[in-house]
Amino acid sequence: MWFTSVYLKTLREARIAILGWGLGMGLLLFAVLSAFPSLVETPEARASLVSLSSSFTWLAEPVAVDTPGGYATFKYGFTILLMAVWPLLVCSRMLRGEEERGSLDVLLSLPRGRMRVALEKLAALWTALLGMGLLIGLLAFAGGQKVSADFGLGDALLFGLNVVLACGVFGSLALLLSQFTQERGAASGITGGLLLIAIMVDMIHRVIPDTEWISRFSPIYYYNLSRPLVSGFGTNTGGLLILLALNVVLCGAALGLFVRRDVGGTVALPRFLRLPERAARTERALPANAWSLRSVYTRSLGMIVKPACWWTLGIAGFAAWMIVIVKQTEQQLSKIYESSPLLSGILSKVGGGDSGMNATLLSALFAFLPLLLMAFAITQATRWSADEEEGLHDLVLATPQSRLRVLLARFGALTTATVFMGVVTLGATTLASLATGLKLDWGNLSAATLSIIPLGLLMAALGYLFAGWLRTVVDTGLLSFLLVIWFFISFVGPELNWSETTLRFSAFYYYGTPLLHGLPLMDTLGVLLVTAMALVLASIRFVRKDIAR
Repeated sequence: MWFTSVYLKTLREARIAILGWGLGMGLLLFAVLSAFPSLVETPEARASLVSLSSSFTWLAEPVAVDTPGGYATFKYGFTILLMAVWPLLVCSRMLRGEEERGSLDVLLSLPRGRMRVALEKLAALWTALLGMGLLIGLLAFAGGQKVSADFGLGDALLFGLNVVLACGVFGSLALLLSQFTQERGAASGITGGLLLIAIMVDMIHRVIPDTEWISRFSPIYYYNLSRPLVSGFGTNTGGLLILLALNVVLCGAALGLFVRRDVGGTVALPRFLRLPERAARTERALPANAWSLRSVYTRSLGMIVKPACWWTLGIAGFAAWMIVIVKQTEQQLSKIYESSPLLSGILSKVGGGDSGMNATLLSALFAFLPLLLMAFAITQATRWSADEEEGLHDLVLATPQSRLRVLLARFGALTTATVFMGVVTLGATTLASLATGLKLDWGNLSAATLSIIPLGLLMAALGYLFAGWLRTVVDTGLLSFLLVIWFFISFVGPELNWSETTLRFSAFYYYGTPLLHGLPLMDTLGVLLVTAMALVLASIRFVRKDIAR
């Protein structure tokens, strides 16, 4: 049955992602809602919760945080947008990926028009996204019923729909951008950078007064207009319609461009966006002496450089923006504390006065850095398995290159890009702290930015290992599911008082809190050891297996 149409086949390929992201994010909300009563057992605890939330207004507006729905929305309504990584990856390869490997030519040779094929694939994607939203809504409703929350099933389902529409915007954007790029990796890299920029643009009006007009350019702004789980706030119909309209316009534009261009070709950019063309010399007409063709390593580096630059821009910019956020938070807290003699003493420790207090505020934000780098690693690890499916490994191995050398060269290029991203992030955070006057321990700041590198390499090595047995779509779904589970364990487990043994099953546990306590040397070495073991197993599998099996 699953192979009777393009729609069903595409939907079948998303089955693991539906369960992974839907159940993962749904269980996250269920666990948070279930644990809420323990957080407000006393009036003092409830007041402390409300007061603490005021320190994080830059993240989201704290509305009714002393209720189950308000608390869950405030704390994880933003984090759940991590789900946007999946449609971003899928849409960037939905058409462009099949064009790269030549399978779209075969598919279009059947009695099916271009528009029908593209619409069936897109319909399958949205069915999968709606399935994730349904699971999220049902589990949120179950968690709310457990604690007698004041939102119903319809509210929970609207919450899931709001998440789906916001995440779908970035998938639709990736689909559109893939019409202008020659490779799917460039489309996913640019869209990933735009996702991070959109998040930061949405924060601007909560940090800098009278700048709400700037935040309106971000899709995340319209996502935050709706809070279905908060009684009395509800759903903003206008916000939902704007997100829906963005998806329709972006997808419609992408499909319109696709049916009018050559398969394997790209849409020409407007004249004012094109780079000036230079006539090639006769001896340079072919890239025979190009630096990227000198070895498998340099070729791999040339393939990864564009998406890596976009992700670097996003991650480093996000880290620097967090420095600015902490400085602005200090200024907002000072207005609250200055009228209280009891709290005025805290001012000397916040902001420019005490690096320990600054690190405490910043540490919670820097926990997202390894998450972002690991998402980048997923995009590149799945590219390795995709190249095998497309027969590109056959071409490389037809040259006098050993299998082991090819795999290590590809992983070496990814390692180079990952290290570069960590170093640039360190430079961006250092410059931001100097510019804002925020005092931090420079050694701990270096540890916090550079220790994200081993976690990115761990995710990449696991992707190479899984690629030895799994197809690309399954590999992507499994890596995404693993990232969600790790995130769930590390960010919800402490609230549920899970044992340290359970928390150790998450890779984020080994990142620790380097801004406060420095580099966790033994944990970092342990992550590198597991990475090396996964890479060794991946190498053994690749050397011994039949290609594309």
